[in-house]
Amino acid sequence: MKQLRHIVQYLLICISSLVILMSILSLSGSLTRWYFQVLDFPRLQYLVLAVVCLLAFCLLKKDWQLSAWLLVAGLVGTIVIQSTYLMPYWLGQEVVPDATTDSTSKPHEVGIVVANVLMTNRQPQNFLRVVREVNPDMVLTMEVDEWWVDQLKVLKDDYPYVMEYPLDNAYGIALYSRLPLEEKEIRFLEKDKVPSFHARVTLPGHRSFRFHGMHPVAPVPSEKYPDGLGEKGAALRQVGDMVAKGTLPSVVAGDFNDVSWSQTTRMFEASGKLGNVRLGRGLYNSFKARSYLQRWPLDHFFVTKEFALLELKKLPYIHSDHYPIYARLVLR
Repeated sequence: MKQLRHIVQYLLICISSLVILMSILSLSGSLTRWYFQVLDFPRLQYLVLAVVCLLAFCLLKKDWQLSAWLLVAGLVGTIVIQSTYLMPYWLGQEVVPDATTDSTSKPHEVGIVVANVLMTNRQPQNFLRVVREVNPDMVLTMEVDEWWVDQLKVLKDDYPYVMEYPLDNAYGIALYSRLPLEEKEIRFLEKDKVPSFHARVTLPGHRSFRFHGMHPVAPVPSEKYPDGLGEKGAALRQVGDMVAKGTLPSVVAGDFNDVSWSQTTRMFEASGKLGNVRLGRGLYNSFKARSYLQRWPLDHFFVTKEFALLELKKLPYIHSDHYPIYARLVLR
């Protein structure tokens, strides 16, 4: 029994040391290597591991020496660091205020679904069923190729305003709207084959807002698909500048391939004076749908101060590696 306790203690020390080290490295936003950038993603996992390791180590440890106290201090520091990043999502202020629906707000409401459907997913009926159930005003889909665009054409009966740019590189994008889309523009902010959509949307109450739909490249290297090596946050920076220079209220939505607490996303948020709809409401982890351990929020809605939030929810599984996210907004 004593030997087993020692083995468990050594295992806890190894795991704790690794968590502390990764937590410290994740703070360095100036490190541009992709393997440092992705350390920013699993902050919830760091927090849970640090709490479990701290409790288990304190229960098992009998003789307390300086090294043991240092390990405990490191774990407490890790918990504080990760809580600083995560607690604003659970207990912080709602930077995008709640709205109450009434007859006067209806003409100024818009419901939007954001969904990375996964290009290799060949079960579109699951996603189409979710869209029918939620009945949004706009549907932004990512990772669409020609096959997916063909499957989604059934949406055009209810969503006559369309922007489509299918690709076989996992960065195709399509937007379906029952609200008029004007001043439509497709931009390539990072790579020649990574499009983003930009349009003016007119609400039933005749007010308009600017919609930016985007799917920036992932920070990890890839031989098969475009990646973001050496171009950290280029697309987000440019869209943040576009919002700041614009005169209309704006919504920025999509799969950012980044968490909203990263330095890149927070700089984008600040530059465009945008609000994150998640803050004060929860994490709404949208990726990775097939994993219970590897989960973080990658699909986002950021809005300017003119908007309030009626509803935010993670939608059912659609056989993609992302869950769709739905937000219903009111232009105040």
